[in-house]
Amino acid sequence: QVQLVESGGGLVQPGGSLRLSCAFSGSIATIYVLGWYRQAPGKQREFVATITSGGATNYADSLKGRFTVSRDNTKNTVYLQMNNVITEDTAVYYCKVGTSARIYWGKGILVTVSS
Repeated sequence: QVQLVESGGGLVQPGGSLRLSCAFSGSIATIYVLGWYRQAPGKQREFVATITSGGATNYADSLKGRFTVSRDNTKNTVYLQMNNVITEDTAVYYCKVGTSARIYWGKGILVTVSS
């Protein structure tokens, strides 16, 4: 059984930083992409960032320069470093693992940006 566990969310002030982690475990076929999506209150889930098995990254245009996605293959973990956050970054953030067999999603973790 595959498990994805997100951590690192919480309350952060505007202009602050936060790092999300997603640790995955279980019997997972070949991974080709890891990523993050988010869903703000009253809005649809949207793409944040991805990183491929080769290390190539892709970001939502509006988040370039503030967010950084990375991975640690030795720990089966993908990270999202969020810097200079704004109130519009408030959302539930979801980890995604894409494999040759299927796509897995985490349960989500709440990030609230507020003073």
